[in-house]
Amino acid sequence: MSPKIKVLNIMQKNLVIVESPAKAKTIEKFLGKDFKVMSSYGHIRDLKKKELSIDTTTLEPDYEIPDEKKKLVSELKSNAKKAEKVWLASDEDREGEAISWHLCEVLGLDEEKTNRIVFHEITKPAILAAIESPRHLDMNLVNAQQARRVLDRLVGFSLSPLLWRKVKPALSAGRVQSVAVRLIVEREREIQAFKSEEYFRVNAIFGHQNADGSQNEVKAELDTRFKTVEEVEQFLEVCKNADFIVSDIQKKPVRRMPAPPFTTSTLQQEAARKLGFTVSQTMMVAQHLYEHGLITYMRTDSVNLSSLCLNTSKEEIEKMWGAEYSHTRQYHTSAKGAQEAHEAIRPTYMSNQTIEGTAQERRLYELIWKRTAASQMADAQIEKTQVTIEVKGGNTPNPAFIATGEVVKFDGFLKVYRESNGDDDNSQEEFAHTLPAMATGEALQRREIVATERFSQGPMRYTEASLVHKLEELGIGRPSTYAPTISTIQQREYVQKGDKKGEERQYSVLTLKGIKVTKSTRKEMVGNEKGKLLPTDIGIVVNDFLQKNFPGIMDYNFTARVEQEFDKIAEGGEEWKKMMKDFYGNFEPTVEKAMKKREDHKAGERELGTDPKSGKPVFVKIGRFGPVVQIGTADDNEKPRFAQLPSDKSIETITLDEALELFKLPRILGEFEGKEVTVGAGRFGPYVLHNRKYVSIPKGTDPLSITLDEAVALIGAKRDEDDKRHLKKFDEDPKLEVMNGRFGPYIAYDGKNYRLPKAMHAKAAELSLEQCMEIVNKSNKD
Repeated sequence: MSPKIKVLNIMQKNLVIVESPAKAKTIEKFLGKDFKVMSSYGHIRDLKKKELSIDTTTLEPDYEIPDEKKKLVSELKSNAKKAEKVWLASDEDREGEAISWHLCEVLGLDEEKTNRIVFHEITKPAILAAIESPRHLDMNLVNAQQARRVLDRLVGFSLSPLLWRKVKPALSAGRVQSVAVRLIVEREREIQAFKSEEYFRVNAIFGHQNADGSQNEVKAELDTRFKTVEEVEQFLEVCKNADFIVSDIQKKPVRRMPAPPFTTSTLQQEAARKLGFTVSQTMMVAQHLYEHGLITYMRTDSVNLSSLCLNTSKEEIEKMWGAEYSHTRQYHTSAKGAQEAHEAIRPTYMSNQTIEGTAQERRLYELIWKRTAASQMADAQIEKTQVTIEVKGGNTPNPAFIATGEVVKFDGFLKVYRESNGDDDNSQEEFAHTLPAMATGEALQRREIVATERFSQGPMRYTEASLVHKLEELGIGRPSTYAPTISTIQQREYVQKGDKKGEERQYSVLTLKGIKVTKSTRKEMVGNEKGKLLPTDIGIVVNDFLQKNFPGIMDYNFTARVEQEFDKIAEGGEEWKKMMKDFYGNFEPTVEKAMKKREDHKAGERELGTDPKSGKPVFVKIGRFGPVVQIGTADDNEKPRFAQLPSDKSIETITLDEALELFKLPRILGEFEGKEVTVGAGRFGPYVLHNRKYVSIPKGTDPLSITLDEAVALIGAKRDEDDKRHLKKFDEDPKLEVMNGRFGPYIAYDGKNYRLPKAMHAKAAELSLEQCMEIVNKSNKD
């Protein structure tokens, strides 16, 4: 074989680099043997994790290749050198553009000779079309992403140390996350401040006789709501001898249009409401669908559809339901900053109604398919009827009853898809309620009139879906930021997704049948909420502290304005470093001022009153390990006493009496195995103490009501757990023990831990003293 042929074998014509292995695998199927596809596994370099990594004078970022990526970078460099052409095929958004730029920089690629290709779907035609029309890196998009990364790092690294000093160690802050927490805290306070007012709704059932003598029921509601029982009683008194006459019938046709195809935000909202997915779950499943070539790119503000999709949708709709169901439409994007995304989220092939995959993938794909198909279907044609029923009786004009009905004349897109109305829309809207044929002047027979006491509803707590909707409405964040923002505020424990227990409430019902009015009292559960976003005490205190000291950062308009500036950078209309310098020049002095500011009270501290036993003040505040109640101050001769706040109490609303209840610990529960069992509260929360051994009481269990049996069960469970951890002890050397840890078995000797080779994991409990000491001695030599 000649040397020339050897060189050709070593050289590879084309290297394509994408950011995910799943995407690489799908693309590789569409390209020939002349193409090798590799994955960068996301960013190959970033700002250092534990340092600011930004020069505060020039605001130049200092990027590094993390240790775990060095081997991969070496492989990519080696393959890039062998290739005649390198194609960078990361995602089409700003993040993807930045990944490609970092690859260029780190691999030493010539930007002029490197091909950048983008596509909205991973299909063979899209990939081949992208190869036919490559472009160069778009540095405006890269700089918009750099601006976001640098600004968020400056905010996070400046505010976090301030929170450590002023609120609690190990806290952190972020620009978009802090504003999201503010929304949730403000909503909670609106709910606490809301005063419900009662009123009465009046409903009636009338009898109607048809022309053939048969009877129908007509249900109607009074067009007035009464405030008091007395008003209801007066009205029912009139109704006893009144006539009920049809005074007006209005019929009007209504056309209902389908919703546009999905954007990132609307997909997250509908998947939450219809499928019960979290925002992060939706994005993870959508990413899988995209990388396997089943849907278009899932981070988009656009509602546009390609002409190919419009044509194939038309074909499918006509084939399945007929030409009358087809109505081709092109929606137009109104969202600001949507210019970088060119298409809505849709199936890559409309002929595939279903797919193979996990249950979650199949369900999300079906939702996307139905929404896309519905957007290209005819309007629903509905006939709405409203009948006014006058109450003829008494000396003064009476309110009227209104009966409404809907008849679907042509279902159109409703055959496929109905959009959810909101977070509490548990049932699909039905359009089957019809009214019998009635004539003006016709008398109806009163069967029953029921007045039910209702209560005005306060603001609703946010769900993940409604929070996404609000963030989008305010212009805060972009499609790529919603999911990580909502995950981060929960991981930081500023917000928790929880259930609020309902409370029992009584309400009055007055019923008129014949000429008799009966009054009854009924019970209902109200305020029972599931999966809502609730601010924690730490979240509330951090929010208040940041709002007090950094009103600019916490301002909704500022956060939205920053997004618009990022958009300007992406369009080439603003220089990113100038924007950073303008921001940091105003921000840095504010941080310095807040750091030097002296406060009489720690952030979030509130005095509840005086302890009647000791005469000392009682405070509630954020301690090192969370919210606590404190009796006494640090200046007293005696140490202050502390009690952890239980999960169902808040530092904002707890009363003095409730706080003093927490100091009823320790409690003696009884005896077990001849030793006393007590419940106490410590730095790390409530515990059970037995025979000088502590067992933590799990969250959600009230230490003031835990029983002896429940405590014994916890003691037993802790013993079982300890037995599983301690695999083997040695009488010859008490300092030596074989233990079971989170990452497998290990040797503990004289205060140090030593890893076991994987081959020994299965028989760790059978190791001899000699084998253990051999591993210890070898590790110490190494």
